[in-house]
Amino acid sequence: EVPQDTHLAQNQDDAIRCGDNGIFKGTPVTEEQKRLSDFARSCFRRFPFDGKYILNGDDITVCQSNAKERTLRAFMTDYDFGNVVINPLGEWTGGTDVDTGATNRKLGSDMGDGVTGGGLHGKDLSKADVSVNIYAFLKAQELGEEVKLCCSIGGETVCGIPYSEIVETARKYIKRIGGFEKFAMWGLI
Repeated sequence: EVPQDTHLAQNQDDAIRCGDNGIFKGTPVTEEQKRLSDFARSCFRRFPFDGKYILNGDDITVCQSNAKERTLRAFMTDYDFGNVVINPLGEWTGGTDVDTGATNRKLGSDMGDGVTGGGLHGKDLSKADVSVNIYAFLKAQELGEEVKLCCSIGGETVCGIPYSEIVETARKYIKRIGGFEKFAMWGLI
């Protein structure tokens, strides 16, 4: 039996069944994605505001609100990037709770390859958007190759894997990273 703290919908009481349709893909994280995600996290710790970053080879573009260019340049001396472009449209001010560069949408969707379906939103592990995405991602890291899983609403298995096992794997991952709030902040990468 799955513990109550797993955030399962009440319709999962008699059996753990998939709560969505979809084809979900997990892919191994590239070195470039790890490097960019590490930078994004570090940048967010120093500048906890809206920010967006793109790494193209060794060249980086940093769009960071609420930060002066000279402050960002000084911060970036700890990183080994080639060409550095900072706030190409000028300095700007963004909110603290909007589209932050370190949200799972940025790190898990924009910066990663594997998040499919509806994304990684919500706290209900019966939703494939959360559980199957996490499971596919973790399996891809373990195997070092792309993993595709197909599920349908009400299914007790996904590609032959008991859905309860997928939910338990996702639950352990969420717990290991510090809860859904941390997951919402940092996503899968």
